[in-house]
Amino acid sequence: MISLGRTDTSVIGRWWWTVDRWTMAAVAAIIAIGILLIMAASPAVAQRIGAEHFHFIRRQFIFLPPAVLVMFAISLLPPLWVRRLACLGFLGAIVLMAVVLVAGQEIKGATRWITIAGITIQPSEFAKPTFAVAAAWMFSEQRVQGNFPGNLVAVGLYILTAGLLLLQPDVGMTIVVSSVFFVEFFLAGLPILSVVMLAMMGLGGLVGAYFTFGHVRARVDRFLDPAAGGGDGYQVTTALQAFHNGGLFGRGPGEGRVKEVLPDAHTDFIMAVAGEEFGLILCLLVVGLFAFVVLRGFARMMKEENLFVLLATSGLLVQFGLQAVINMASTLHLMPTKGMTLPFISYGGSSMLALALGMGMVLALTRKRYGAEGWQ
Repeated sequence: MISLGRTDTSVIGRWWWTVDRWTMAAVAAIIAIGILLIMAASPAVAQRIGAEHFHFIRRQFIFLPPAVLVMFAISLLPPLWVRRLACLGFLGAIVLMAVVLVAGQEIKGATRWITIAGITIQPSEFAKPTFAVAAAWMFSEQRVQGNFPGNLVAVGLYILTAGLLLLQPDVGMTIVVSSVFFVEFFLAGLPILSVVMLAMMGLGGLVGAYFTFGHVRARVDRFLDPAAGGGDGYQVTTALQAFHNGGLFGRGPGEGRVKEVLPDAHTDFIMAVAGEEFGLILCLLVVGLFAFVVLRGFARMMKEENLFVLLATSGLLVQFGLQAVINMASTLHLMPTKGMTLPFISYGGSSMLALALGMGMVLALTRKRYGAEGWQ
């Protein structure tokens, strides 16, 4: 029998007594709900497109074990190795994002995917968590070594990442990456005047995106005038009707109808399936779990003395929470629609693996550390 007592000095033993088990349990609950909703929503979508009944379920279960393994393996690492892994991962993601622009697959007007060894991946998903850690390292190095141009390097990494994302184009992911960058820059000691200037530049960028990208303008126009119609308007209207039909307790597992007519019921609008079949109760539980993960992570950072760990964890948590907020807000017609998955719940292999990478780094960085040995 494996002993996990407090005197156990093995790698697993030390991990068990230093990792945040409450956050781990919340993430496990989110994954379990995701499995339930994928099984509820995807068969109808598969039949509608002429695929085998369990097509999406089978593909999701192919990615789930590697994702859990990735999250566990990375959570074992000390901060030094998290930083090294993130920098290597960011470099690889940037290279693949550049390759995507010339050899990627165009789907729905965007070039974001590339096929490697028969597997289609979205490199930009992996750029999000790795960028958060790489930028945090640069900001912290600027503070530790006053003569090191860490802020300037971080700005360069941001411009490179945002530029590649806009060329795909992927405005929504650019907004997420920008939010992570600005939060980390602010926490690293950015003057308040510069914060205001960057906020104004961000607003200007959103206005520019409206006039530059046709799909952004169309989505904003449909958000402001739902009567104008269109695919997104239909999906939002149908999703809202599903929430209304579900009420407090839902119509029951398998009794929903929205999945039969909603094109993205298994991805961007999976919360509509949750609302119709399981009601407001499950929806509030999902919101509560996401809020718990983010707020508990920030609470643990209140006692953190290492600037790199503080910045990296904060960036990863902002990214995780903001992605969930964007997905749920667009489903509820609180903002223009954006093709962004609900973390660990929506269908998507690249998303699942990238989120596991990010959450694994959060678990590693928030572990209790004792002295310098916790960094090696």
